[in-house]
Amino acid sequence: MLLAFRKRLAHPLLHALLHPVQWARERLARFWLQRLTPRDRVQLTQRNVYILPTRPGVMLALTLVVLLLASINFQLNLGYVLTFLLTGCALVSMHVAHANLRGLELQLLAPQPQFAGSNALLTVRLLNARKSPRWGIALALMGSAHWSWTDVAAQGSTEVQIAFRPQRRGLHALPAITAETRFPLGTFRVWTVWRVATQLLVYPAPEVHAPPFPAGEPGAHGAQQQRLHNSGEYDGVRQYRRGDPLKLVLWKKAAKSDTLVSRDAQQAQQFALWLDYSAASVAHSAQAREQRLARLCAWVLRADQLGLHYGLRLPGVEIAPGSGDAQRRACLQALALF
Repeated sequence: MLLAFRKRLAHPLLHALLHPVQWARERLARFWLQRLTPRDRVQLTQRNVYILPTRPGVMLALTLVVLLLASINFQLNLGYVLTFLLTGCALVSMHVAHANLRGLELQLLAPQPQFAGSNALLTVRLLNARKSPRWGIALALMGSAHWSWTDVAAQGSTEVQIAFRPQRRGLHALPAITAETRFPLGTFRVWTVWRVATQLLVYPAPEVHAPPFPAGEPGAHGAQQQRLHNSGEYDGVRQYRRGDPLKLVLWKKAAKSDTLVSRDAQQAQQFALWLDYSAASVAHSAQAREQRLARLCAWVLRADQLGLHYGLRLPGVEIAPGSGDAQRRACLQALALF
């Protein structure tokens, strides 16, 4: 009953009736963003930089009006001087604030794929071509209250990182980025909205306590199946040889016996470890598909950490057995886009 009532509240028409101001803001923001061209590099000019007074700026304007009325009423020459002096300072600060952001170039660096539920850091490079520095530049995701502040040196550049936490796997469009400044007096807010074109690839969140690997299958040479322990290690080991990769060294066994031993890479090539979607059986639930992908993600990460030769099977997708960073990226990308 409560869930059905919440779904009714989520209806767009009912939401517009209950929260008209918020609904109008959301509609205006969507309309504004649709008019912006997505790009990963933008030059700020008069066409995409906006300015409005802040709350302190509005209070200053009201104070100046009161001072002007009092000066006229009491014929105070010093009141006129103070009023026009403060007005001139406010107008000059408006031009300085606008020039502080105008002409700045913003460039988004390609983000690395992330796992669902973890923070993704978006790196924005600010390029300043003029011969004077820019002070008090802030960047944030549109609608967020967490700002990252920085200064940009004259004819220099700086990088700012913005945190973004995707909750679902897949290929996601990044939210719009807002850049603003209130330098020098804070009476005017100069800002811009930047719609980036880069998309972020989000992998499934790996299962925390994943079960052991499924049984291996005979490889091309018809060898025996891989024998795996619950810890993820297999039986085939040999003495360490000079030149063996460090990821094949069994450090736990070395700590107990004071001798270096390595996994038998030749034996590992004789079997094929297939991480199959059908083998990642979970309890039937509404999230069974995502739970299977989470288990497969955990298996891929564990197999890559152990340096095993593994492949991935999904409905309609098959990645041949392999190892290394390229194999791990290919498998995680297949899980993210499945």
